[in-house]
Amino acid sequence: MFFRVDPSLQVEVFIEDGTGIEPGDIVATISGTVLSILKAERVALNFLQRLSGIASQTARYVAKTRGFDVSITDTRKTTPGLRLLEKYAVRRGGGQNHRFHLGDGILIKDNHLTALRVLGMSLKEIVAKAKQNAPKGLKVEVEAKTVQEALDAAEAGADIVMLDNMSVDEMRRAVSLISGRVRIEASGGITSANVQAVAETGIDFISVGALTHSPKALDISLELEPQTLKLL
Repeated sequence: MFFRVDPSLQVEVFIEDGTGIEPGDIVATISGTVLSILKAERVALNFLQRLSGIASQTARYVAKTRGFDVSITDTRKTTPGLRLLEKYAVRRGGGQNHRFHLGDGILIKDNHLTALRVLGMSLKEIVAKAKQNAPKGLKVEVEAKTVQEALDAAEAGADIVMLDNMSVDEMRRAVSLISGRVRIEASGGITSANVQAVAETGIDFISVGALTHSPKALDISLELEPQTLKLL
């Protein structure tokens, strides 16, 4: 942002993306014309604070699941226009990206099932149709709200089953029935308070919309000093 406003500005970054920081750490210094620096200040800080908040929140979720064979992933619940940046921030925080857009995978949700069942299609037929029309290598995932729906999805040939808003006990039962046959994702109602318990069930992926739709911005300020401006 500083270079966009004024290419003659000098920016020196001291901390790489994804590195832990402490209060008072200097992230970077910007030198040059004060007018140009102040023009770019707010937008630059808006980006930096929000994306750092996403990375920090992701890192907290990842820390709580360390030691388990599970991945913390984001969702498509991103700020319009900022998806690439926000998903990059998730990766810097130690998480993984789910789908960037609808073309990255086929997710059959409850509304899709309702619409197709009106046409008389069974879950097995729905999954088979999706696989028939999918480009080679594209995975088909089915959303399940109950343990029985999860079992039905696995038997229907889904590659991934999403356990949607299930309790930890329900997740544990579903994993015991379908683990090893399909990949299993937990989604909905995941918080920093229960994410470890979810990881303990044997889930493969835990998707958390809160990583990008409601992060707390990191407190970063720009302070003017003689000859130099610093980001603290």
